[in-house]
Amino acid sequence: MKLTDFDYPISPDQIAQHPLTDRDSSNMLVINRHSGCFEHRVFKDVIDYLKPGDVLVLNNTKVIPVRLCGKKPTGGSAEITLLKELKPNVWEALVKGVHEGRIDFEYGISAEVLRREGTLTNVTFTLQSGADIKDFLHKIGVMPLPVYIKRKSAPSDLKQYQTVYAEKEGAIAAPTAGLHFTEALLNRIKDKGVEIRTVILHVGYGTFRAVTVEKIKDHAMEKEFYEIPEATARAINAARERGSNVIAVGTTVTRALESSAEEGPSGKVKPGRGMASMFIYPGYEFKVINALITNFHLPKSTPMMLASAFSGLDLLKKAYHEARAMNYRFFSYGDGMMIL
Repeated sequence: MKLTDFDYPISPDQIAQHPLTDRDSSNMLVINRHSGCFEHRVFKDVIDYLKPGDVLVLNNTKVIPVRLCGKKPTGGSAEITLLKELKPNVWEALVKGVHEGRIDFEYGISAEVLRREGTLTNVTFTLQSGADIKDFLHKIGVMPLPVYIKRKSAPSDLKQYQTVYAEKEGAIAAPTAGLHFTEALLNRIKDKGVEIRTVILHVGYGTFRAVTVEKIKDHAMEKEFYEIPEATARAINAARERGSNVIAVGTTVTRALESSAEEGPSGKVKPGRGMASMFIYPGYEFKVINALITNFHLPKSTPMMLASAFSGLDLLKKAYHEARAMNYRFFSYGDGMMIL
């Protein structure tokens, strides 16, 4: 398949710049991949598609405020988005406003930028008393909103660009399918007899890095840490044995579960930790999940490729066309979909 197969037109005014006040009041397009039919619902109606005994799987990673705004020695502004810690106070990063040299921050913190080939950069931090930059991120950092959100990160994003069940710090982007859930909705789902379990996949640069090869099979995903707790694996395997559904909330949950599944017809989920580098695109045979809750993804992106692998590319593109015609809001702060 070619990269252009996953392209579609999108108008800037359809890209959500702010979340809704009520998370679960977003629109939800329900896609039945067996019948090819669509339903237009509100996200809180997701409970109507869940049955007692089903297992709903969430990614409880927590976004770190890794975008740092500082000053060059000349007084000009510069920005660093931390991507991956290489060793204490040395990070791989995206840098704007400076090619090489020093950037100064509050609390006497400075960073030395060493430009590498390509878009990524190595940044070395200098702090007083041998402290670690990670201890200061909540003081000097802001949420790393995606580039298509054309505004500065606001204090409200510290809460809004985070799922209500986020626990384990380590992500540099939110698992956005989960942004639609409220605590009240999750409680209603539990009361219905649905088992809610969690995994961790720390969303990294690999999730949103642009695909640059024309033949998508030549694209390589970067590794991201994941963990499947024993209780989660046990609940999923029991659900599959009794014929109940396993519903993944987001492409990150999907990649974690599919990465942990045993080869062969059983597809049994194994607990434990690992590095997810699985690239899922049309032609992949899913071993674990029966339904997927997700958002509307960027054209030519790997999350869109995963969703199309689950639904079928033609049906997904038809659904995206339907959503644009119905004025759905796209991307991280936008509306959601459920693929059955």
